[in-house]
Amino acid sequence: MSLLSELNTLLGDLHIPVETGVFTGKAPETYVVITPLTDTFALYAGDYPQYEMQEARLSLFSQGNYRPLKRQIEKALLAAGITITDRRYVGH
Repeated sequence: MSLLSELNTLLGDLHIPVETGVFTGKAPETYVVITPLTDTFALYAGDYPQYEMQEARLSLFSQGNYRPLKRQIEKALLAAGITITDRRYVGH
């Protein structure tokens, strides 16, 4: 399963509206935009790739208090075996 489809399923199970790249149409009060970043072969053996590493950025937008939802997303990602490498707050 690709990371993108796994993230879409995971966020859908949390009942969070999600889009890839940019949210189209009228955006709801809270939503997530997934931006695929890289697909690399991180491990080689015998000149053949053995492991594919996929990276994506999740951008959470909320007009209200985002922190409880952020924690819920983090717990779901970690429970699914997805590695979180960075968290940043970008205020407007």
